[in-house]
Amino acid sequence: MERVRNDDFCPSRAAIDMIADKWTVLVICGLIDSVRRYNELQRIVGTISQKVLTDTLRKLERDGLVKRTVYPVVPPKVEYELTELGQSLVPLIQNLFGWAAEHMDVVKKARQQYAATK
Repeated sequence: MERVRNDDFCPSRAAIDMIADKWTVLVICGLIDSVRRYNELQRIVGTISQKVLTDTLRKLERDGLVKRTVYPVVPPKVEYELTELGQSLVPLIQNLFGWAAEHMDVVKKARQQYAATK
């Protein structure tokens, strides 16, 4: 396993920076199994604001993880889907969700124990 380097050009740091905010993984999950329109994606993700969803989608498009397709119709129709690169993250995210399902009860207890000592 590659160690995380302490510099701005570390690939591991760059990858973590790409997906480590609150909404990125949830937006990716909303696109795993289907092409989605903006409003549909917003409903799936939940409490995300329009601004944050727009910013997140732009960032994912910039990084090559999401493809945005605009259809020349009135009103405009825009669809989002994961690229091949975006799809390559899906197994990693699924592993993270599996880890969470298996370990979050232990984390919750540790937090409660920690809070009781403070």
